[in-house]
Amino acid sequence: MAEEKIEETVVEDDPIEVRRAKRTALIEQGIDPYGHAFEPSAHLAELEERYAGLEDGESTEDEVTVAGRIMARRVQGKIAFLELQDMSGTMQLFCRINALGEDAFARLCDLDVGDWMGAHGTMMRTRRGQLSVAVDSFELLSKSLRPLPEKFHGLTDKETRYRQRYVDLVVNPEVRDTFQKRSRIVSAIRRYMEDQGYLEVETPFLHGIIGGANAKPFVTHFNALDRDYYLRIATELPLKRLLVGGFEKVYEIGRQFRNEGMDPHHNPEFTTMEAYEAFSDLSGMIRLTQGCIQAAAQAACGGLQVEYQGTAIDLSGDFRVASMIELASEGAGEDVSFERTREELVAILEKHGGHAEAAWGKGKLIAEVFEAVAEAKLIQPTFVIDHPLEVSPLAKKKADNPELTERFELFICGHEYANAFTELNDPVDQAERFMAQVAAKDMGDDEAMGFDADYIRALEYGMPPAGGVGIGIDRLVMLLTDSPSIRDVLLFPHMRDEA
Repeated sequence: MAEEKIEETVVEDDPIEVRRAKRTALIEQGIDPYGHAFEPSAHLAELEERYAGLEDGESTEDEVTVAGRIMARRVQGKIAFLELQDMSGTMQLFCRINALGEDAFARLCDLDVGDWMGAHGTMMRTRRGQLSVAVDSFELLSKSLRPLPEKFHGLTDKETRYRQRYVDLVVNPEVRDTFQKRSRIVSAIRRYMEDQGYLEVETPFLHGIIGGANAKPFVTHFNALDRDYYLRIATELPLKRLLVGGFEKVYEIGRQFRNEGMDPHHNPEFTTMEAYEAFSDLSGMIRLTQGCIQAAAQAACGGLQVEYQGTAIDLSGDFRVASMIELASEGAGEDVSFERTREELVAILEKHGGHAEAAWGKGKLIAEVFEAVAEAKLIQPTFVIDHPLEVSPLAKKKADNPELTERFELFICGHEYANAFTELNDPVDQAERFMAQVAAKDMGDDEAMGFDADYIRALEYGMPPAGGVGIGIDRLVMLLTDSPSIRDVLLFPHMRDEA
């Protein structure tokens, strides 16, 4: 314990300079403080499982090689105990001077918490029941010059955790678990899509025209072509061009970019899975979306009953389906439909805290009322269908009501998780809607789409009837890892510059 107190005193003096001095001393001794390739024989969790039956005080002659970061150290005379951490877990290293020799033991005692090391030894369990590697040799693989946050207080400041994710992952094991689950979720979606016969494709990040969604884009200049381009806000239009070309089922998992605000459920850079299927429709997309989400839940949670921020969510069976007008009317306590005058819809919206823009028609007002009075109440999975045409410029009109479209949004816990259409494949109708978007942009709507003449040309060659869906991967990961903020499921969320 005395040695630990001495070390703490030195650390308080200037820990980085002390470690730099150790680095210099190693180099002067001909020792590379940044090591070389090192091949462990197993991860620590594998050893934990393999030797779970080892009795207290029992030793083996089973040789193992392990590597990881030192997370704690304790020296007691001629014995040292190190806690080693790799990506799978932690394990104690039991180090004795008579096994290592005096010089090597002294070098081991000079290692710091945070250093990376590789060790060779045999498996044992101490008399106190601690599974350990009895070390007979070791190598320093990387000298840490900056101390980790104090162990017992950890890294708790959110801003620091997001900005220094590399440290967050070291000291908060639950964070590593979140991102391992994210990987399993994405893999499960890919497997599900492949099982359904979908082909994964890649489409451009740089678009010459804003399209596929209503959003404010990031603008960049393409020097070789001497013109501005936009980082994509959606993958929809390129993917549907592939249906024109004869592919029947295509999907893409990729980044989208929208130059908008940040909050717990929005980040300007985010990931979606978009899929398009020839000869399908909205019903087909409902089945596909349910299947994707259920496959992801099984992979991440081992079942379809999950809890999000204290609320039980049932992802089993068929999700509820309800129309936007039905839900808006239910939430407002009065009829919210195209039967009402524009002035009446404005009054309903303002009564519930909304504000109407002069350019909005009845369809947009109905959508805004729905958002104000109904969205937050949709806790269990609900497909909201029959969106107004005004807010769905790429969806096919309903045959029995041209003011509405064959579209759904999936809501869970009051937030949107997916958006789908029976796709519009009439080039004349699509051109008219693009013109309406251009008019909206001229009136000041900086989120409106442009007129994509090439997409109209593609539709003129003929696109088969189709269904399409976009699923927000980040929000789905939030749900399945019980994470309150989108920043918790992004390895490198965007941050304001450090002061």
